[in-house]
Amino acid sequence: MAETEKATLAGGCFWCLEAVYELLRGVESVQSGYAGGHVPNPSYEAVCSGTTGHAEVVQIEFDPDEVTYRDLLEVFFTIHDPTTLNRQGHDVGTQYRSAIYFHTPLQETTAREVISELTEQGLWDDPIVTEVTPLDTFYPAEEYHNQYYRRNAYQPYCQVVVAPKVAKARQKFFDRLRP
Repeated sequence: MAETEKATLAGGCFWCLEAVYELLRGVESVQSGYAGGHVPNPSYEAVCSGTTGHAEVVQIEFDPDEVTYRDLLEVFFTIHDPTTLNRQGHDVGTQYRSAIYFHTPLQETTAREVISELTEQGLWDDPIVTEVTPLDTFYPAEEYHNQYYRRNAYQPYCQVVVAPKVAKARQKFFDRLRP
């Protein structure tokens, strides 16, 4: 087995991203958290206030022999709208921005290539506003956010917002799901 790598992505609510990435073969772990802000060790409440500058993110540990960084980005751009600035659906605020926090120069290059390819394909009417920036610090979210969808699938937010993204990922990436 190859050494694992990490990817850190922001695409709206971290519960949605975590629920989808946990399904993928080659993903070793998914940790919800915060990145991109200016306050050390922020709380969920502080991040939600919009005053810390952080985005809700997931940090994915993955086996690049099983799933590539490019594969993870393909999923990322399928399960959120990268054209809405500081919002995903009804979730509004800078904490819900679309961002790729790269860990290596190769990840930065890959992210910019994918965005360029998607822009050329013209899949969206509006331009992609996803930030591509180096990861400074990742702060894990509070424990109750971990595996949130799995533990709260029948909560209204999960049924209305998270479940459709999980269903879309299961359908589109069926060949990449865990057995």
